[in-house]
Amino acid sequence: MADRRSFLQSALGIGAGLFASRAVAEPAKSSSSHVDQVAARGGYQGVSSGSLSKVDTHGGPIVTTPVITTDVGDLPYEMDGDVKVFRLTAHVFKQQIAPDKTIDVWGFNGSAPGPTIQVTQGDKVRVIFKNELPEASSLHWHGFEDQIGYDGMPGISQEPVKPGESFTYNFLIKQEGTYFYHSHMAMQELAGMLGAFVMHPELPYRPHCDRDFVIHLQEYAVLANSTTPNTMMMEFNWLLLNGKAGPASTPLIIRQGDRVRIRFVNLGMDHHPMHLHGHTFYVTGTEGGRIPETAWWPGNTVLVGVAQSRNVEFVADNPGDWMLHCHLPHHMMNQMASQAGPMTRMAGSPDGKGLRGDDSHGRLTARGQNGDDIKGMAMSDMKGMDMNASNARNDLSIPSAALGAGEQATAPDGPLANTQLDAGMMGMMKEQAKNGPKLSALQQRNLDAFDMGDESMKAQVSETSPNANNVPNFPQDAYMEGPMMNMDKLADKPENLGLRPNWSRFMQGMMTFVRVLPPEQYDEVVSAMHKANRRGDPYASLYTASAAVRRG
Repeated sequence: MADRRSFLQSALGIGAGLFASRAVAEPAKSSSSHVDQVAARGGYQGVSSGSLSKVDTHGGPIVTTPVITTDVGDLPYEMDGDVKVFRLTAHVFKQQIAPDKTIDVWGFNGSAPGPTIQVTQGDKVRVIFKNELPEASSLHWHGFEDQIGYDGMPGISQEPVKPGESFTYNFLIKQEGTYFYHSHMAMQELAGMLGAFVMHPELPYRPHCDRDFVIHLQEYAVLANSTTPNTMMMEFNWLLLNGKAGPASTPLIIRQGDRVRIRFVNLGMDHHPMHLHGHTFYVTGTEGGRIPETAWWPGNTVLVGVAQSRNVEFVADNPGDWMLHCHLPHHMMNQMASQAGPMTRMAGSPDGKGLRGDDSHGRLTARGQNGDDIKGMAMSDMKGMDMNASNARNDLSIPSAALGAGEQATAPDGPLANTQLDAGMMGMMKEQAKNGPKLSALQQRNLDAFDMGDESMKAQVSETSPNANNVPNFPQDAYMEGPMMNMDKLADKPENLGLRPNWSRFMQGMMTFVRVLPPEQYDEVVSAMHKANRRGDPYASLYTASAAVRRG
């Protein structure tokens, strides 16, 4: 026993000596070194390839890339000594959220979401909040570790800010990451009162990102013929990215080969699985800051929960106009509303019976079972509708004749089917336009921008199977189902330069593009964006960076 004890003591002594020698020969790196500080914050350590590459190929000094919040922009600041002073005003205004769709929102400085605030770790910040709402409000700074007096909880950490009054928030920025500000009056938040607050790290992240974007995930419930969001409803029919629904949302413009960061912020009522086509990303940050690199996880879909932010990073090495969207099916649609009544599924509108049996379960029912009798409806009064084709009255294979007999149509086409009905609808609309109220120049321009010509109609008809009338559950029970009208002209902007014709028919709700462009095409698009000379252009920082690349 004594021999064994002596052996262990001897071995441990030798081992300790070896470790001590190594410590002398190879001194530990200083904890203040740049590499260690970066690693501690979850910076570059490993290597991978393709979209998931962690290799930092950025040449020259590493600097922080400004964040771009498409369709929103930044909140400017002024300096008061060593303090950055921002001014936020809450008020009610109208905002266009989709082509020819404007609603009343509550927001900040003319924007909902409010403008993005960008600061750097170590900054002293003052935010002067003015309330121009019709009721009291306050601002909560989501995720901030600061003094209780500036937390923004009305009646708890501060008095509510009454209409016409102001309150000043003061912060010393100690954190880094993607945070946000919002009203702590719940219904005000649902009306649009939120914004991003980005704290850049004192030492820039590694690997370096060439592009950095913020995308807000929002939803509104706007009832038919209303412009006011209903903040009590739990079902939403307008789903937005940065305050815009597809096809109005502005694409992310990226040069092929750039490393990209996207910061998703969700302050709505639903969780959103955000999916990127064509690339794989790492999830690198949350509303708690940067995730250590060893804990990054790969994917192409990230679930952004309510009151959360998620940062993803990838190398944009795959050229193309790639979709970025919420993968909940209802969130890829606009203006969803249940249909009711017999006119929603007439002959020629697929279900094969001429009328939709509305039993709320999509089951087909014979005419009359659900009060769908349309005797007395005089179609002859609707000018421009050609419903008197010679074979329409007696041939039961034609949907319009089957309609009158309450029989199943055996042929897919006829005077009331899509190919005839589209032209008839156009005639009726033109006739109504002649006799209806005069449109303003803007209204007329917007109406003319809808592509409802022969080519557009033919495209829609060609995308429907000839026997679609006889297929159950087609189309589904929602307004705006299937492709929309061509809105390319209404959604025209430099960022859309070079997209395929008719692209807008397939962009709805929480959908936008990540446009990964080869250098030549990238320069062409960015040049067009710069020449547009738009006031408060969120992409302004991009033009400076592009000019620097060209000079280099």
